[in-house]
Amino acid sequence: MATVSLRALTSWVGIARLMAVVLSCVAFSLVASTRNFGNSYGTWCMFTWCFCFAVTLLVLLLELLELYPKLPLSWDDFTSAFSMLATLMVFTSSVVFPATFISSPCSSNECARQAVATTASFLCFLFSAFEVGLTRAKPGDISSFLSTVPGLLKVFEAYVACLIFSLLDNHVSGAALQWCVAVYSICFIITFLIIISTIGRCLTYIPCPLEKLLVGYNALALLMYITATILWPLYSFNGKSRPDPCDRNCWWNKHLGVTFLTIFNLVAYTVDLVYSTRMVFIRAS
Repeated sequence: MATVSLRALTSWVGIARLMAVVLSCVAFSLVASTRNFGNSYGTWCMFTWCFCFAVTLLVLLLELLELYPKLPLSWDDFTSAFSMLATLMVFTSSVVFPATFISSPCSSNECARQAVATTASFLCFLFSAFEVGLTRAKPGDISSFLSTVPGLLKVFEAYVACLIFSLLDNHVSGAALQWCVAVYSICFIITFLIIISTIGRCLTYIPCPLEKLLVGYNALALLMYITATILWPLYSFNGKSRPDPCDRNCWWNKHLGVTFLTIFNLVAYTVDLVYSTRMVFIRAS
């Protein structure tokens, strides 16, 4: 029989989740009322707000009724991974939506609703980030891997890889660029499997030291991303000028976006390797 735990709503984490539910609902409701979100960017933003609203509300209900212990997964890892993912998704939408739909001067009623929706989305991002900060594991606490810095970085790395995939187009040709795509794909698949296995409590079945395995993978992923960081801009832009005109769907802009995202993931894997190595040495000592 389910019991009610009001702490799910009255704790700081519960308040952050409740505010995220309200603000994401405000964002997608206002944008839906304008009926102006038909392109791929608008669809992505609407999906983000609806997804974060639905899953955060589900998390609140499961904790309110104390039903989450019955689920066959690591609840702390799941909530940590989702809060990090929601933070990244809502932040992206808070930047993409106004850049795509809000024009200056903003004087119409539709534009005003879009501006309020953008503000609600940005506040939702702040509360989601606040939840990540509240639930992040303290130094030395590794009871929940995805709440540690390396675990949160795994979510970041997978999300950035997804953004890279969304920017790839038919202009990716040649062995060098195809190698870069292989780097993005291999690292994404392995990182995603680590996240899913952690949430599903499957990592305990690995017949080798998990910490050392993660350090080895991070080192390999870092080396692979170093090659991609060098090869992608070299073979994407060498001898090729920027087309004129060049809108947001232009291949040159997309390849430039992939370049910056590759650098972001390179930095993330570097920090991940440093923290993972420190965790192994601290535990060993």
